[in-house]
Amino acid sequence: MRGQVPPPGFESLFETTYVPYAESDVVGTLDLPPLPLLHRVHLVASPAPGLVTVCASAEGWRFLPGGRLEPGESLQRAAERELEEEAGSRPLGPAEVFYSQIATSRAPDPYRAHAPHPVAWWSFAVVRTEVTGAPTCPADGEQIVGVHHLEADAAAAWLQVHDPVHAAVVRLAQHLGHV
Repeated sequence: MRGQVPPPGFESLFETTYVPYAESDVVGTLDLPPLPLLHRVHLVASPAPGLVTVCASAEGWRFLPGGRLEPGESLQRAAERELEEEAGSRPLGPAEVFYSQIATSRAPDPYRAHAPHPVAWWSFAVVRTEVTGAPTCPADGEQIVGVHHLEADAAAAWLQVHDPVHAAVVRLAQHLGHV
């Protein structure tokens, strides 16, 4: 974790763990990502003070809106696109990274040709948003069946069912005063 002391109660976010679906070892950091290594961004999106936007997919997943950056895409453009596709929202300001996971792949080749490999950063950013309508759900993305705007504690509890890391990230954002 590059010499950082994890905030009390959040040590597990900063321990090295293995993520099987990505074939990667990940470790958390509060450092800002080197942009050439940024591969994914998920958003603690807030349409009103204290509220966090969470999504549900047709597959039953619960998660924060976000995903992989497309070739040549900036963090800000990825945030705009992911909010539109998965949350029916738009940013009201810049997405600001506050936590990342540094992923070191065990796979011999990158997941996608444009993806950084073997080291990539999976970042989490906070952003104020405005709800504009239904998610656009492109055919090659998650099919969203529910978007909820919950108090931060309720959002973390709701996410905990499927994604304990996203739940802990919401709690961290709250602890750091971002929500």
